[in-house]
Amino acid sequence: MREQHATRTDEQASIDHLQRDVLEAVALGRPLAAVMDLLCRGVEALAPEVICSVLSVDEEGRVHPLAAPSLPTSFSGALEGFSIGPQAGSCGTAAWRRQPVEVTDIASDPLWADFRDLALPHGLAACWSTPILLGADQVVATFALYYREPRGAAPFHRRMVQACAQLCQIAFMHDRHQREIERLAYFDGVTGLPNRTLLADRARQALLLALRTESPAALLLLDIDRFKTVNDSLGHAVGDQVLKHISRRLSGALRDSDTLARLGGDEFVALLPGCTVEDAMHVADKLRQALEAPIPLDGSHARVQMTASIGVCGFPKDGQDLDQLLKNADIAMYEAKRAGRDCARFFLHAMNQALDERLDIEAALRHALSNQLLQLHFQPKIRLSDRRLVGVEALLRWHDAERGWVPPDRFIPVAEESGLINALDAWVLEQSCAQLARWRAQGVEVPGLSVNVSPQRFHQDDVAAHARALLARHGLAASDLTLEVTERLMLDDTSRPRAQLQQLHEMGVGVSVDDFGTGYSSLSYLKRLPVTELKLDKSFVRELEQDADDRALSSAVIGIGRSLGLTVVAEGVETAGQRDLLLKMGCDAAQGWLFGRPMAPEALPAWMATHDAA
Repeated sequence: MREQHATRTDEQASIDHLQRDVLEAVALGRPLAAVMDLLCRGVEALAPEVICSVLSVDEEGRVHPLAAPSLPTSFSGALEGFSIGPQAGSCGTAAWRRQPVEVTDIASDPLWADFRDLALPHGLAACWSTPILLGADQVVATFALYYREPRGAAPFHRRMVQACAQLCQIAFMHDRHQREIERLAYFDGVTGLPNRTLLADRARQALLLALRTESPAALLLLDIDRFKTVNDSLGHAVGDQVLKHISRRLSGALRDSDTLARLGGDEFVALLPGCTVEDAMHVADKLRQALEAPIPLDGSHARVQMTASIGVCGFPKDGQDLDQLLKNADIAMYEAKRAGRDCARFFLHAMNQALDERLDIEAALRHALSNQLLQLHFQPKIRLSDRRLVGVEALLRWHDAERGWVPPDRFIPVAEESGLINALDAWVLEQSCAQLARWRAQGVEVPGLSVNVSPQRFHQDDVAAHARALLARHGLAASDLTLEVTERLMLDDTSRPRAQLQQLHEMGVGVSVDDFGTGYSSLSYLKRLPVTELKLDKSFVRELEQDADDRALSSAVIGIGRSLGLTVVAEGVETAGQRDLLLKMGCDAAQGWLFGRPMAPEALPAWMATHDAA
């Protein structure tokens, strides 16, 4: 009896070890096929009398060999594309029934009638298959043990399969979440069009081909006229609906060989291989004509009329790469705006107005920074479980005497291009810490502070040393401060940013990944780098109540964060419905207009008093 207990203990220890190996492979972001291969090899090492395999099952109910390191390739390859069904061997039947199927004798079992001639010559005599389900009834795979003689599964095999089925479910769920998130790295979440990343890849290929074949290429930059008015007056949901209509119409006016991409906001790019500038002007007219018919709005009889201003430039005359082509097309597009909108202009080197405007913004921004004309507003961050304030995010604001309120997406890119961003970041961090100290001196207990820091800063300045000095100067603890960084910094392989992040972590300063999921996301960097918080981008939250895809993606991001022990904060929460859904998904905290708009520092104490009273 004691020997049996020891044997079972040893067997369980070996299963636990296999689980750790597979979960580590999942956390490191290894491909699904590699994880399944690791699992199969691990099972076969623990039980040499079995042969292990994993088949994936697609949406059409067809199976595809994913991992089977010890099965003959002629056998596993013959299974490719077979449909699951009520009499489709052990695996196909298990997937069909959504229940485990144990066949102790392939030679005589009717479930193998159509497949036994395939299995028996390879010495496969028995097979036990378990379906892998995501959710209540979606079969995504089967996990199977084959035997070389007619037999049933041993107790050890049954315990092992139970653990392996759970591992498969985790791996497939992670793979799905990862693919959903990675999709956002290449395609726009609203329109489904290629985004800037995918456009850059296609442009690189198209321009190289044009160089080799000495053929032309053209690029069109389209800006939807007065789209901001639609967003402001009808709301973002209607604005997104309009963008979807526009993308479908523009796509229909282009060739299959062309690429239509959305850069963000109301800007679209059409990349036209083999097209001269003159031909591109005709294409621009076709695109304008595609927008002529009013766009119907769902749920109402209302329609909106949209037009586009288009900048056109040609390769190689107007630019040798995508960045230069976009820059010059942008200049041409602003010329079309100045010409009255709803028209196209091709780039001329004399067009310097747009560039001059950016230079004017840079000069005005330098003046505002040196003369203390910038402002900070603060947005509350709320813990969803009890709706208590857990911190505030500092947001830079600029009111220019001539331009009025200048939006950050207009002046931050200029600051980054001109090298002003480091000075801006330093100013924001200094003023934010000073303000937190002032609040506390006044008896206003703000729990903590989040500040955005540009990736450039980590390359050029000693962020950790600056933060340490600021905290000491203002009498703040390191835990009072969280620095928000982008995924772009996290994916930077150079040593300096990593060293700075590690120093901040060792000090006790929090590190938050801002807008998580909008770029290339990888569990490997979250595991490797000292991240404490993920911020779920507002693009996921905006249609959370209406869009099942947004709910699935949000749940995926929240699940990733929670599985790694990170705090997850949702941005852009505007409705109680969004708040309740996020709380149900396990999101820790949120910020948005539902709780409080960004406000001047002197307004926060009154907001806190009202919020606490509520």
